[in-house]
Amino acid sequence: MNNQQFQTPIEYLKGVGLARAEVLKKELGIYHFEDLLKHFPYKHIDRTRFYKIRDIEPDMPYVQVLVRLMSKELIGEKHTRRLVAQAKDDTGFIELVWFQGIKFVEKILVPGKVYVIFGKPGFFNNKVQMAHPEMDAYLPNAIKQNGNLSLQPAYSSTKKLEQFTLDSKGISKLISGLLKQHARDIHENLPAYILNRFKLAPRAESYRNIHFPNDANQLKEAQYRLKFEELFFLQLKLLKSKQNRNHKFKGNIFNLVGHYFNEFYAHKLPFELTDAQKRVLKEIRLDTQRGVQMNRLLQGDVGSGKTVVALMSMLIAIDNGFQTCIMAPTEILANQHYQTIKGLVGDSFIEVALLTGSVPNKARKVIHEKLEDGSLNILIGTHALIEDKVQYKNLGLVVIDEQHRFGVEQRAKLWRKNVVPPHILVMTATPIPRTLAMTLYGDLDVSVIDQLPAGRKPIETLHYYEAHRLRMFGFMKQEIAKGRQVYVVYPLIKESEKLDLKNLEDGTEIMSREFPLPNYRISIVHGKLKAAEKDFEMQRFIKGETQIMVATTVIEVGVNVPNASVMIIENAERFGLSQLHQLRGRVGRGAEQSFCILMSSEKLSQDGRTRLKTMVKTNNGFEIAEIDMQLRGPGNIEGTQQSGVLDLKVADLTTDQEILQQARNLVIEIFEKDPQLALPEHQILHLAFQTKNAGLSWDKIS
Repeated sequence: MNNQQFQTPIEYLKGVGLARAEVLKKELGIYHFEDLLKHFPYKHIDRTRFYKIRDIEPDMPYVQVLVRLMSKELIGEKHTRRLVAQAKDDTGFIELVWFQGIKFVEKILVPGKVYVIFGKPGFFNNKVQMAHPEMDAYLPNAIKQNGNLSLQPAYSSTKKLEQFTLDSKGISKLISGLLKQHARDIHENLPAYILNRFKLAPRAESYRNIHFPNDANQLKEAQYRLKFEELFFLQLKLLKSKQNRNHKFKGNIFNLVGHYFNEFYAHKLPFELTDAQKRVLKEIRLDTQRGVQMNRLLQGDVGSGKTVVALMSMLIAIDNGFQTCIMAPTEILANQHYQTIKGLVGDSFIEVALLTGSVPNKARKVIHEKLEDGSLNILIGTHALIEDKVQYKNLGLVVIDEQHRFGVEQRAKLWRKNVVPPHILVMTATPIPRTLAMTLYGDLDVSVIDQLPAGRKPIETLHYYEAHRLRMFGFMKQEIAKGRQVYVVYPLIKESEKLDLKNLEDGTEIMSREFPLPNYRISIVHGKLKAAEKDFEMQRFIKGETQIMVATTVIEVGVNVPNASVMIIENAERFGLSQLHQLRGRVGRGAEQSFCILMSSEKLSQDGRTRLKTMVKTNNGFEIAEIDMQLRGPGNIEGTQQSGVLDLKVADLTTDQEILQQARNLVIEIFEKDPQLALPEHQILHLAFQTKNAGLSWDKIS
């Protein structure tokens, strides 16, 4: 693609102008010729077939019919005014109706002429009817040029765009004009050997055929070519970035496994590590010995023991004379990490501190001093860790938890806290489907903890309808009588008129009636509480002073109460799969059998039913993540929106996994043979990579 031509502002395209350009920018983000070219149709309507009137059925979406216009007539007054025309073919009659644009349509309709009509059929008084059909005069020789007998593209538009006659047809006209004028400027950006090996159609032809194919086969070939190209250049960018980092960013070498690691492993670790934890520790150990900055993603289901792996990695860093830190997205989660790590290492083993927005200035000053003189080994906190005044003496390893909640710039600030960039370990308890990990984290090495610690029993998940509420109360009482604790999670704090949902305030009232003092005590936690109030309520529950915690989703992460064995989720159909899975992970942390009860109304959407069935069927976070991606699409999975990586125009990670794998394998093969893209056959890739011809905004990709 000739970059210069396609970076031309959209107002300079024939038929656009300033007013239409403004609305295209605001409504669709179309600023340049390239943006318009990449406003791909969301579907194609089959115009390759003519129907007979007698074959039309009520449930047909669109039909195309060849008819002779018999008569036209204006009926009604003012707001009931409409234009009605009668038309026929050799099998029957059809009534055509217009309620808008009547003057214009009446002028162009000529009784006795033959027309190609296209639209959604309906039936009125057992007669076939079509409202506001598209009409073209039947010109046998010019029928293809008019867009008939082809697959007609349908483009997304908006009400505002329609006011500027930029409905699907108007957009189609602009794209057609752009292609007529500039198709010759769409240059190839893949080497001939790749085109041949993967049987890819030429680039310019693919852009024409994805918009205006003559048949389904042309459309399929064009889609495959452009999907492959998009995913190939995405992987090229990610793996090139990884390669550059390996050359550019030297890493501190952790040669030693010494006193702190060995002492912890031999005397403080309260359980045997799983094989998966040992494997991941070995991968981290090898990374930190290579002299290159480690960038590793650690995926592990809720409760799989990621924090212990992170701690043991930090102990290796400390053994080698370095400081470490953990950055968490919320105070609750930072606090949880602090309590867990302090509980594991004790008070006098190493120096651990917590730095969040709630820490008073006096304590903060002490933390800053200890960081700067090197006596503080582990600092745990929120984004307060990246403030300019936080200076480390020798930061060697950074652990980032739930990293998708942090922006690229926030993460980069941590890198700059040391002369030699620290090693980075990114942790997530949100299982990410393989294809998503390859695009979101394609430049990171990935480790997976796919085993739960020994002795953990799988959580039993049950789905109850509203009619089973008394049974649910009875079950809660049984578990509390055994000395266990219960979470009850609601989607809302206050009742909403728009959503007929159980809410926390009503729920607390119902729970207080069903579980009265003095036999039962209830903690209440939600996002509107001040940090100190929230912490007070959490601590009461953690210490076992309350048996029931009524909460909103603030407890999704960061609460670890091994004695809590029941999680009840009200209006479970309103939660996404990954959120349901995270909430369920708050129980099952002790040796006792734990339960998750999903409460829902009888009326469930198809997706809602699928989500609840999935939760009952499996505890496997990766299986759940795959189903979640199929239901919601990759762009809506938590954390993917802000990454910018998933601004895919034509590829779809839920359906194009095979193409993604092909593209990634090819990029790996190319870099093994030609890391600098210096060979003659790769000059075309080098050029596409240097310019933005590859069709991706590189600056959006972290």
